[in-house]
Amino acid sequence: MIVLSRLKYDDRTRAYRDKRLAQSKSKRDIIRCLKRAVAREIFALLNPANPG
Repeated sequence: MIVLSRLKYDDRTRAYRDKRLAQSKSKRDIIRCLKRAVAREIFALLNPANPG
């Protein structure tokens, strides 16, 4: 849900999607990569003692 809402409203995420589409990546691959990026962001916020 986070990734889908970011694709609608976040300019950085849309720019990333457009860049990857230009590299002929599929929408599925793009969403998978974005999910991983979101997971890294959340993990860093939850574990401030571990600067990732």
